Amino acid sequence: MLSALIVREVKDPRVGNITVTEVKVSPDLSEARVYVVPFGGGRSAAESEEIIAGLTHAAGFLRGAVGRALGLRHAPRLQFVLDEQIDRAANLSRLIDSAVDEDRQSHPRDDTEPV
Repeated sequence: MLSALIVREVKDPRVGNITVTEVKVSPDLSEARVYVVPFGGGRSAAESEEIIAGLTHAAGFLRGAVGRALGLRHAPRLQFVLDEQIDRAANLSRLIDSAVDEDRQSHPRDDTEPV
């Protein structure tokens, strides 16, 4: 629901297209940490900071809209955070692929030997 609100209602040009990847709500429901990633990824740090700034600027509006949609008297404060898990996973995958390639180059397999 929050991602739909962001797409439909937030007119800030800094925000653009984003994907909400996770929302963590505090046990007392006073705060919600919203993890986002720019659609398509590949953004610079400055562009990512602008997206977070735009979302932070719209947080009050979004908080009210979420509260009304869910019928809450007190909606959680929204804190937007850039989700870096996708970038970390891609980096880790590249490191693994590189290590496997290096291993294959330094230990070529003889296809005539039985496995």
